[in-house]
Amino acid sequence: MPAPSGPIDTLLIAGARPNFMKIAPLMRAFEAAGLRQRLVHTGQHYDRQMSDTFFEELGIPQPDLNLGVGGGSAVRQIADVMKGLETDLLEHRPRMTVVVGDVNSTLAAALVSNKLGIPVAHVEAGLRSFDREMPEEINRILTDAISDWLYTTEAEALDNLKREGIPESRVQLVGNVMIDTLFHQLEQARAGRPWERIGVTPGNYALLTLHRPSNVDDPVRLESILRAIHQISRELPVVFAIHPRTRARLESFGFATRPELQGFQAVDPLPYRDSLALIDSARIVLTDSGGLQEEACVLRVPCLTLRENTERPITVASGANQLVGWKTDRIMAAFGEIRLGPPRIGTPPPLWDGKAAERIASHLRQVLN
Repeated sequence: MPAPSGPIDTLLIAGARPNFMKIAPLMRAFEAAGLRQRLVHTGQHYDRQMSDTFFEELGIPQPDLNLGVGGGSAVRQIADVMKGLETDLLEHRPRMTVVVGDVNSTLAAALVSNKLGIPVAHVEAGLRSFDREMPEEINRILTDAISDWLYTTEAEALDNLKREGIPESRVQLVGNVMIDTLFHQLEQARAGRPWERIGVTPGNYALLTLHRPSNVDDPVRLESILRAIHQISRELPVVFAIHPRTRARLESFGFATRPELQGFQAVDPLPYRDSLALIDSARIVLTDSGGLQEEACVLRVPCLTLRENTERPITVASGANQLVGWKTDRIMAAFGEIRLGPPRIGTPPPLWDGKAAERIASHLRQVLN
């Protein structure tokens, strides 16, 4: 992709690896629409898997700037992103800042752009879990409140924004850019056949991910989930892609040495294509990740979400996802029903068709012109 020349139309912000899955289709669509763009990685999350190959696989260039803000408290991250981004925004004065998702970098970029009088477009606007103990929920609400254009994935998001007083004229229902990336990468992901390296058979294993503090930082909840996983592993191999935070808690709580909490096959966090292929070939997905809920929903793979709420209720309405919480008996009851049912279930939501980024680019081009 050639470097932009002339004034920057869109400055795209990413703060963590999942953000780039959403940025990738936007960059392709913006280039096709003739929009000059600049990509900034805030460095909010360090990820050793973000090599040159990572960007090549997604079809996007290395970021034009990495602020390298790193870890620390949410307040420190937001402040550091705002300070670093202010300098870049003043230098390049983009016509629009585009933020995705709900991480701290999303809110920080929206705030500093707003203060500098630069319009903000929020992709994935209007998602709500209605749980304000989730830091992402606050980021979503505040980002939407100060954004000029809000691009939503589903009709429920439109309703949420209307209740919060966002004018309908600022909101566009466009679909899900994460699903754009899914369709763009699916065939190559399948060709990688990661199940062979792991030693499981397509259609005959469960895939587990677990990373949310509400689950992994609470020993009672984590133990209850692991007891269910142990029981499931007697019927299906369980591939557990263990997040570093989760691995640390397993050690610190003493769970790593308790046989009744074992039975799964542990693997390191998965590269995007491997994760996608393993979701597609799983008999069941168990997760507390929002992204995996979406991907399983579109691939019509039965998904049990290990949370009491979700900001993606459309995945539940689609028929592919169930909210089962953290209690062993609830997880096992839902698993028993799935074992008796078909391997593919549900109906993907409207506009989750791989063309969301094209709709956003078309609308932004009209706005900027």
